[in-house]
Amino acid sequence: MDEYLNVLGLAILPALGNFIGGVLVEVFDYSNRFISLSLYAATGILLAIVGVELIPEALNSEAIWLVILLFIVGAIFSVILDKVIEFIHRRTDQADDSDTTPLMIYFATAVDLFVDGLMISTGLSMKQQLGILLAVANLPSNIPEGFATIVSFKQKEVTRWKRILLSASFIVPVTVGATVGYWIIRDQSELVKLSLLAFTAGILLRVAIDEMLVQARKFRIDQDTEEDPLGVLMLVIGFALFALITGYFGG
Repeated sequence: MDEYLNVLGLAILPALGNFIGGVLVEVFDYSNRFISLSLYAATGILLAIVGVELIPEALNSEAIWLVILLFIVGAIFSVILDKVIEFIHRRTDQADDSDTTPLMIYFATAVDLFVDGLMISTGLSMKQQLGILLAVANLPSNIPEGFATIVSFKQKEVTRWKRILLSASFIVPVTVGATVGYWIIRDQSELVKLSLLAFTAGILLRVAIDEMLVQARKFRIDQDTEEDPLGVLMLVIGFALFALITGYFGG
């Protein structure tokens, strides 16, 4: 049990990064441009999670065709889930505002945190130092992601106490991921573990491109041009930040 509690203690660190990002929304004033750049950075981080961490690991599978198939299935699942959420949203008293983007961004963040918990617990089962470094590396890189997630709810005029609860709720998916990883996944075959990573990568890639990036462009200052060099730079910086932290501390 002590070992399990140690896993949970480390798994909380990535959620703490998201929580800090969410709290920053409540503390500081910000412009639409700042929101746009934060969303660009968060998109870069999600793309790096997929391209630097999840897919390269999944491609270590002997059945590459299967993990690639599950990667596609994950993206399809994300699209279907988006439509289901939109349908439910329209059937409620919020029928006049059926934009499900904040919910999908929150879902993507929750999936990311679930994977963080899963990978930390799995890393600890392989090598204690690896699990510790994965936990520490994900804390700073999750701050812009948490900010972008909560600010999307603020833009929809969700009340402050609900936003604070959403920030605090980041601890749930990472705890669930760590629990699943510790009690179930760590004893499964490598193929099961890699297939799960590929599936979640598909979900994250779809949401990064079709939700976060779209929202980042909506909050641009100049809507008359398709180009946004500073936004692209922030996306690259977000990608590079996660890649840098993973390169130095994750391997």
